[in-house]
Amino acid sequence: MNPRRIAALAHKEFLHILRDPRSLGMAVAIPMLMLVLFGFALSVDVDEVPMVVWDQSHSHASREFVSRFEGSPYFHLVGFVERPEELAHALDTRQAVIALVLPTDFAERVETGRRVPVQVIADGSDSNTATIALGYAEAIARIYGQDTALAELHRQGARLQAVPVEMRPQVWFNPDLESRNCIVPGLIAVIMMVIAALLTSLTVAREWERGTMEQLLASPVRGRELIAGKMIPYFAIAMFDVLLAVLMGQFVFRVPLRGNVALVFGMGAVFLAGALAMGMLISIVAKSQLLASQIAMLTTFLPAFLLSGFLVPIKNMPWLIQMATYVVPARYLVTLLRGIYLKGVGLEVLVLEAILLAVFGVVMVLVANAKFRKKMV
Repeated sequence: MNPRRIAALAHKEFLHILRDPRSLGMAVAIPMLMLVLFGFALSVDVDEVPMVVWDQSHSHASREFVSRFEGSPYFHLVGFVERPEELAHALDTRQAVIALVLPTDFAERVETGRRVPVQVIADGSDSNTATIALGYAEAIARIYGQDTALAELHRQGARLQAVPVEMRPQVWFNPDLESRNCIVPGLIAVIMMVIAALLTSLTVAREWERGTMEQLLASPVRGRELIAGKMIPYFAIAMFDVLLAVLMGQFVFRVPLRGNVALVFGMGAVFLAGALAMGMLISIVAKSQLLASQIAMLTTFLPAFLLSGFLVPIKNMPWLIQMATYVVPARYLVTLLRGIYLKGVGLEVLVLEAILLAVFGVVMVLVANAKFRKKMV
């Protein structure tokens, strides 16, 4: 390979990018826009769940019970209803996701120490929110029941013994359980995969559509030199995107970066080499910018978004889909970035993912070079 020819091709591609604002916008603006939109809009945190209450007891005990929900950060009391029709209307119109129904004899049962049936109705059209909200409601009711029972024993003068087992939960790596801390590192991996493949998927196809490929084929430039020369500018731009993404994660989203920053960029570079070569391969095969962009989107965005473990844990997927995730390179980068960002671990723990990323990059580069033939087809 001749470094001078590669440098000349890279310079030519840089000039083309600078002269084409659309390409430059795709290379820089779109990744940042995707990071902002997904970073702020995408959240799995469940709090401030709207709730209505049908209090048929209208007693001090029932008001105290409802106050437990009002004082919780997980629920937002939007109002009281007096009839079943009003309760159904609140759930139908999404004014409320949870409805709490207290029986008429709530206070009497509490005062006499009998079990109180309290109904909680959840809107199951959003199963994730409903499941988590029901868990929160059950926990609040359980704590209220324990406090009431202890207060009654204390009132009767009984000696209160310590609970034999006391659980003290402690969360590592993400103590505040902020979903953004988990989403943003994975989102960086997904955006890198999509943008890198989209950028290079148009390069060779554009040469064929504009009729300039014949000139390149007639020149002394070899196939692998052409591929390298076209990849270098986009590799530099993609690494700049990684820098911007890391800075936004640190200063905009406040995601802690506990690991080695150099390792983030190193793994990003290995991944980008494979992703750019994959886009180049698509461009070589398609020979049409429209077809190449469609193939790139189909083979990068959907797998990276759905099968990388970014949104849905891979262990929760059917076993056949789990097997398919092993061929999705974004899976390994998501694991790497989350480990580096949240756990602060290095290659001593993530060596397998790093090796598989390197294998992906080498394979994509070799296949792209083998597929390109310096002849008219």
